[in-house]
This record gives sequence, structure tokens and C-alpha cells, in this order.
Amino acid sequence: MRITVAHEWLVRYAGSERVVEEILRAIPDAELLTTVLEAPAVPEPLRRAKPSLLQHVPSATSRHEWLLPAMPLAWALRRPVSGVDAVVSSSHACAKAVRIAPGIPHLCYCHTPMRYAWDFEGEQQRFPAVTRPAARAAMSWFRRWDRRSAANVEVFVANSTAVAGRIERFYGRRARVIHPPVDTETFTPGGERTDTFLYVGRLVGYKRPDLVVESFAGQQERLLVVGTGQLEERLRQQATPNISFLGEVDQDRLLELYRTARAIVFPADEDFGIAMAEAQACGTPVIGLDRGGARDIVEDRVTGWLVAAPTVELVREAVREAARTDLDPVEIRRRSERFSAARFRAEITAAIEAMVERWREPGGLARLRADGLD
Repeated sequence: MRITVAHEWLVRYAGSERVVEEILRAIPDAELLTTVLEAPAVPEPLRRAKPSLLQHVPSATSRHEWLLPAMPLAWALRRPVSGVDAVVSSSHACAKAVRIAPGIPHLCYCHTPMRYAWDFEGEQQRFPAVTRPAARAAMSWFRRWDRRSAANVEVFVANSTAVAGRIERFYGRRARVIHPPVDTETFTPGGERTDTFLYVGRLVGYKRPDLVVESFAGQQERLLVVGTGQLEERLRQQATPNISFLGEVDQDRLLELYRTARAIVFPADEDFGIAMAEAQACGTPVIGLDRGGARDIVEDRVTGWLVAAPTVELVREAVREAARTDLDPVEIRRRSERFSAARFRAEITAAIEAMVERWREPGGLARLRADGLD
């Protein structure tokens, strides 16, 4: 197939960028569009992306989130995509608004409807404090724009059951769930298990590193924190001696930490939560929140523990249970293989092909809009 892929921005290599990389592995000749590109920060297949006019704004890659108000316009000013069989957007903000010539179907792999607009209170720390009142007001416009731009999509694919629910709630559209790719060939069991617990993720509000640090403060269990972010300085000040901050680590060190941790602790309402799936690929159980993506990843008391609410008391209770309970690492690993990259490539390719085939049938557009790929 000839396809064009549109992705929000390429300034770091994280979960959504891995999705795009695997799409390009499945369809190597695909064209790639984005808003801003920091080539050294992403793997080679992503460096060929064609950025928008925002690339020329000073500090565009380091302050890309400040450019959010201009991103709808940046996509609108691009030449419509033409001469391909399909367009695939990888969207958690504005990429699904990519312009497309008539007669070309559009599949949106939705990491989540725009968190800035639909959950501003949880996301406001991304914005400088002085800009937050104006940003809060602007999000009312963004919610309307975000809902309208959903009409640009024939088929929605969600990365988790929770995100599929948000798509239906906010856009009134059905979505098939295709879990994002996890490198189950690299993240494998091995090493000696210790009694140390692990947090892996950006130190930002909605990922709840504050809850994790508070839950371990003054306790006998040891916690290692991997990641950086706006909350780091405050969290370091709150931490007690049993909590250590490692900052960013390379993949080899992360693999070692996953393999040796007693459990990973991630009590956040995450869209999917790829760190949880990576840990399980190493045979390591997860303490997660019984909401969001964790419900697709963690099977309670089989591959980890689900806490009913994000409270210190419940997280501590789960940590104490994890400290004294051995779950089967072989079974944890086996169940993690449903998230493999090979599985993702097969499923996303089949979804694109099914969309194109149905699009070409009489009445196919109406059925796609009403039923998705069901």
C-alpha cells in the first residue's frame, strides 16, 4: 500500500513515537509528516519526517508544547495529502487534522483525545504558570475544534479500552483497540530479583509520581525512581532516605532495573502505560491503578495488583502485599507477549487494508463512519 503517516511532533522517543516507527517497519515506503522535528532525538526511520512551518520558530523543538495553539493552523496550511491509498495519523493532539485530498480514507491511531483540552487540570503543569489562565480559557475552543476535527477520520483505532471509551464519549465514534508495540525481544526475564520497587515515567502530574514518593516516604521498602520532569525538584525534597532518583537511564540500565525489581509501581490513570507492559515482559509484576490502560495490562494477583483508588493507604497496602507475595514470572512473561511489536505490525496493517477495502465498496464510507472496522 501507499500511505502517508502524520504524527504530532518528533522531539523525543517515547511510546507514541514507537508506534510510528513500527508502522514504518510494516510499510517502509510511507511518507511521514509532523509539525516539528528534532532529528538527533529519534531513531533513523523517523528522521525523514517532513516538518511544518513551525520548524522555523525559534526554540520550536524544545518548547513545542507552547506552540500548541498554532498547531491546528500548521496542519491546515499544509498541502492536502494526495496520490496514496490511505492516511494514518498518530494523534494525541492535532495530527488527525491533517489535510487529505478527496477519495482517500483516513485511519487515526488515537493515543488519547487531546488531554490538554479534555483534562486541563491534570495537564496544566505543562504550561508556564503565567500562561495557565489564558490556556484554560483556550481549551474551551480546543474542545470544540477537537470534536469537529474528528469528522476528518473514517476509522478510529484506540491504544487501549479506556481510550476507546473516551473516543466514544468525546467524539461519538466507535474504535477498535490495537495495543501499542512493546519490544518483547529486548525486554526479557533475567537476573536476580531484589526487594527494591521501581517507578518509571516522566515526573509530571498525571503520572502520579508524587503519590508513589509519598507512599514510600518513611517506609522500610526501597524505591528507585527513573525519569525527569517538572516535579523532580519538589519530589526530591519530599523523599526520605529509602527513595533514590536515577534520572534518565539508557536501555541497558532500564532492562536491568526491570529484571531485578520486586515490582513496578505506577498508580496513574494512564492511556496505556508502556512501562507496565515492558516490566511484565521481564517477568516483573505491576502495581497499577484500576483505571485506564492498566486494566488492559494488569490481571489482578496474576500479573500484578490493581488498586481501587489513587491513595497512599491503598498503594502502601499493595506494596506490602507485593513484598511478601511471589507471582509467577513465567506466567507474567507469557501474558506480556500479546503486546509484541510483531503482533502490532500485523494488526495495524490488517486494519489499514480492511479500511481501504471497505472504503471501495458501495456504501463503505457510511459503514466505516458508523461502525468503524467492526
